[in-house]
Amino acid sequence: MPLTNNTNGNYTIRQLKLPLEIEKLIDVADPVYTFCEVVDHIDLTKYFVDGKDYKTGRPRCDAQKLLKVILFAFMEHGISSLRDIEKLCRNDIRFLYLLDGMKTPSFVTFGNFIRNELTISIEKIFKDINCYIFEKEQVDLEHTYIDGTKIEANANRYTWVWKKSCVRNREKVFEKISSLIECMNSEVLGYMGVKLETRDEYAIDYVETLLQQYCRVTSLDKNSFVSGRGHRKTIHQRQYQELEGYLERLKTYAKHIEICGESRNSYAKTDHDATFMRMKMDYMGNDQLLPAYNVQAAICDEYIAVIDAKPYASDQDCFVPLMEKFKEIYGHYPKYPVADAGYGSYNNYLYCEEHGMEKYMKFTMFEKETKNEKYHTNPYRAVNFRRDAEGNLICPNNKKFIFKYNKHVKGNKYGRTEELYECESCEGCPNKTECCKSTKGNRTVRINRELTTFHEEVISNLESIHGALLCMNRSIQSEGTFGIIKWDRNYKRLFRRGKESVLLELTLISCGYNLYKYHNKKKRTASIAA
Repeated sequence: MPLTNNTNGNYTIRQLKLPLEIEKLIDVADPVYTFCEVVDHIDLTKYFVDGKDYKTGRPRCDAQKLLKVILFAFMEHGISSLRDIEKLCRNDIRFLYLLDGMKTPSFVTFGNFIRNELTISIEKIFKDINCYIFEKEQVDLEHTYIDGTKIEANANRYTWVWKKSCVRNREKVFEKISSLIECMNSEVLGYMGVKLETRDEYAIDYVETLLQQYCRVTSLDKNSFVSGRGHRKTIHQRQYQELEGYLERLKTYAKHIEICGESRNSYAKTDHDATFMRMKMDYMGNDQLLPAYNVQAAICDEYIAVIDAKPYASDQDCFVPLMEKFKEIYGHYPKYPVADAGYGSYNNYLYCEEHGMEKYMKFTMFEKETKNEKYHTNPYRAVNFRRDAEGNLICPNNKKFIFKYNKHVKGNKYGRTEELYECESCEGCPNKTECCKSTKGNRTVRINRELTTFHEEVISNLESIHGALLCMNRSIQSEGTFGIIKWDRNYKRLFRRGKESVLLELTLISCGYNLYKYHNKKKRTASIAA
């Protein structure tokens, strides 16, 4: 049939074409095929329970397809907003391939799915992905490289609460309450034969009892209270309202201290699980106090085996929870946990000793102990003092150190104690200025023999050939992992608030990272074989 002018006008070169198979348009080396290889070997049905049979409303989206789209977005881009994922589902043929004919979900659908479904099951999905990849790659779970980094929380940078400030201000309120009670007794209650008791500290319940007692004794009616210009408050009303104001301040301070807990000194008002920490802001090491989480990762053969987030600024407090999570996921502890000096402490060494783990964690003075010969051989260090036949410490001036008592180390959870020794006499010693920092009295030294033994074991382990190789691999794998996540994939600030939501976000990123790393290793192996 010959073409007419009308037909030619309706025809364009961009006319829609319908491919019979979408996968024919995707390159054979595309990451989507590696992604499908891993995910298709996982039984996803066990994570999603079919809901009720709804007779009205729109049909529900397929949960498995939603999960595939989300995981692949995190694999490709590291971190993706929900709106970006929706846009990719409309324009990217690989996401259309994963949807498999399903209508493009909105960003709200993705958000509800992540919040309602993945919060509970994401860690199990992460475990299943790791189990498949680790079996394929024969990942060594005995050697674990540990590192931490601080990531800024999604919270206001300038609204926070200091625990010490609350404790200090609460003590001031205690003093004001005591002064007010004395005024009550002298000005009002003394004439009625009643006297309120003052204390050093005031519980909230006790202050509430004082208010009730004051109202009962003075027959105070709160409905008769006056306020505003031109009104004169009675002495009863003024004292009652002043004490009531102190009560509200005590409740506020108690709430702040409770949120901080025993292990934190601050929290952000817009994210109570975030703690203010010193963070390096540039390559010159300039830091700033910001709300953040301490993100901990255990790396095995360049893969993230365990990811965790804690509100503690110190890495020392994060080691035990990370190893317990490793044990919960894989059923055993790693034989060789390798970490930097931020993790070396008596508690962590003792924990490794109890659970059959070798000690490959540096301590604070490791570099000086191993590389600074002057510091190592200093004759005035207590560890270098010789001992006599009875085991007493003898200083370079041949003075004996006498044992005084055992001292418990404050804040130590394992009952660590130190032996305190005092020199019998430092008077007239020619080496006093070099030996003793304090010129007053005799020198005292604290010795923990068990900790010294741990340090010697750590030095022996790390200075061996095996230890040197492990330290080199740790700097490559653990620090390299955070380098890729933070700088290559531009993940420098959290998007969600709250500990559970933050852990969900980090687990999604870890899933994407492991899939991304697995694809790159497969591609590298294929190129070498070719």
